Amino acid sequence: MVARWPEPVTEPPAYTDVSKRAGRVETRRLWVSSHLPAHGDWPHFAQACRILRRVQRPGQPPREEVAYAVTSLIVEQASPQRLLALWRQHWHIENRLPYVRDETLGEDRCQVRTGNAPLVLAGLRNTVISLLRMAEETNIAAALRRRAVRPEEALRLLFEPP
Repeated sequence: MVARWPEPVTEPPAYTDVSKRAGRVETRRLWVSSHLPAHGDWPHFAQACRILRRVQRPGQPPREEVAYAVTSLIVEQASPQRLLALWRQHWHIENRLPYVRDETLGEDRCQVRTGNAPLVLAGLRNTVISLLRMAEETNIAAALRRRAVRPEEALRLLFEPP
């Protein structure tokens, strides 16, 4: 249904956001349609969004990707600016756990690959991260270092949950 979005898109975007960091320029353009839901049979389908993300890194050709989203929020509940913020927040949450598992806990460097061991280790990593987040830790790496020299704090997480 969202594939019915008229191409090429000729109307101006409902909202544009540009961010610059470390020489990289990222532009996000958002188009919103409250007319597409009338063509579908999904319950509570209120708006459809088309997001064009363009990333320009120094000395490289620009990279573009298009994504689509649907929401049950009506126009009065979610402006285009809020829809884009919700979209970005969703991916922030999605990327948070895998990033910590890989970068902080070294999951990709782990050489355990047979039997149930990889699944068990992934579960243990998730448990550690969840316990630290429940203890309101914001920097997992620092929390791990602190508990490495104070094992009684690590045990307290297991036996005295917050």
